[in-house]
Amino acid sequence: MKFGLSLSILALSAAGASAQDVPQASNQWYEDAQATLEAMLSREPNTNRAKNVILLVADGNGVASNYATRLFTGQQEGGLGDDYVQPHEAFPNLALIKTYTTNGQTPDSAPTAAAFNSGIKAKNDVINVTDAVAVGDCAAGAAEEVTLLSEIVAEAGKSVGMVSTARLTHATPAAVYGRTVDRDFEDDTLIPEGCEQADLASQLAEQVEAGVIDLAMGGGRQHFIPAEVTDAEGGTGSRGDGRNLAEEMAGENGIYVQTQEEFDAIDTASVEGPVIGLFEPSHMQYEADRSGEPSLAEMTQAAIEVLSRNEDGYYLLVEAGRVDHANHAGNLARTVRDGRAFAEAIAMADEMTDDADTLIVVTADHDHALQFNGYCGRGSDITGLCMEVDPSGIEHTGNPNVASDGMPYTVAGYLNGAGSVLVEQVDEIPDADNSQPTEPDVGEAEGEAQPLYAGSRPDLTEEEATDIDYLQQALVPMPSETHSGTDVALYAKGPWAHLFDGTIEQNVIFHVMNHAMNAEE
Repeated sequence: MKFGLSLSILALSAAGASAQDVPQASNQWYEDAQATLEAMLSREPNTNRAKNVILLVADGNGVASNYATRLFTGQQEGGLGDDYVQPHEAFPNLALIKTYTTNGQTPDSAPTAAAFNSGIKAKNDVINVTDAVAVGDCAAGAAEEVTLLSEIVAEAGKSVGMVSTARLTHATPAAVYGRTVDRDFEDDTLIPEGCEQADLASQLAEQVEAGVIDLAMGGGRQHFIPAEVTDAEGGTGSRGDGRNLAEEMAGENGIYVQTQEEFDAIDTASVEGPVIGLFEPSHMQYEADRSGEPSLAEMTQAAIEVLSRNEDGYYLLVEAGRVDHANHAGNLARTVRDGRAFAEAIAMADEMTDDADTLIVVTADHDHALQFNGYCGRGSDITGLCMEVDPSGIEHTGNPNVASDGMPYTVAGYLNGAGSVLVEQVDEIPDADNSQPTEPDVGEAEGEAQPLYAGSRPDLTEEEATDIDYLQQALVPMPSETHSGTDVALYAKGPWAHLFDGTIEQNVIFHVMNHAMNAEE
């Protein structure tokens, strides 16, 4: 059989046969793949100097979360989901990014975001200091700081902005402007006694005053205003030093907004000073619950309108911070909705810019412990039950697959988290033969009882599984689901985007962005 097939291939080759001579050439899948090949063959590297760089980061949006968002969006738009193409998935350049840190096989957002902005890897929980520093070592931190991409960009005359659905003092946005030996130092009340490290909110104010940061929009208002000041929502701040950093940052010529109405009133064509938007005391709302505050796409649009007035260009970070938080909660329904909002921000950035002079980079800082079950028929709701494959059709049968315990299961689940099927037993539980109660095991610490966990999976309905508040089933019981150390994807287009190729270290992203803005034309 192999010999006959080889002869057939040789005959086709000798006759100069094209790919269109095979019998499957009229199949739609074949034709689409040929069109993709032609598009790939026509690509040419863009080696222009990048006037602008836009880095879009969905916190925790690993390959798994991205996949879930793709299916969710495609299904919401009436398709089966698998074949849907998100805006960034059409970008021509792709790489896999190693996210480990110098002391963590599994990273957190502080050093991973810092890798984008400093060009080096460092330890978990620190931002823009070298790995010579121990977490919380205030004395060493001052001597081990690094220069930031934002400072390099500002020195070159470009503008710098950032928008996030997380607190602006949270790890990813803080890495654009700040340096700290502990990511939790978000305001002065969180600095340990005797530590002379400046808190992150005050560092942002300093960078605005220095002309490094021109626009900042997101959450975290409480860390910028004192306890004696009431905000637009009737809340108060948490600062203990009496400073109103929000008003300080806006200054006389800038603007400070807190609500959707105030945001809508910004004249992006004429505002002269810094643009500061603080829309929540802590993180901004999940997209599924958003009310009274702008979307990520709206903030992205406003940021580009403001920053693009600088003829020398700009560096803009856009973060979908709450993708991470929904994953930590084990709540896939909110994860994918914030993921879709992130894709809308990407589409906005792409529409408003020119590939000739703007490098757009889309990635994540790390992954999560999200996984997918099988064998699900096409069209199974990505947040719902895994339906049976239809052997005579394309879409699933409508009947859920059943596991060995006789219960249906969801398409997606987490390896650990609050949705664990194992539940702590408050009372004594019977032993294996159901005859005698079992006492809790004693932990390593003398007198410390080790909790007992047991449980079984419930008979879940599609309506229950797709509820917005449903927590995906998990295995290991944890109060908050964890990050994962697996690689994340990076998508890019524009000047020097072709350098993103293969499997690379996360800190290389900084070097490509910096090169793109400084390349000789």
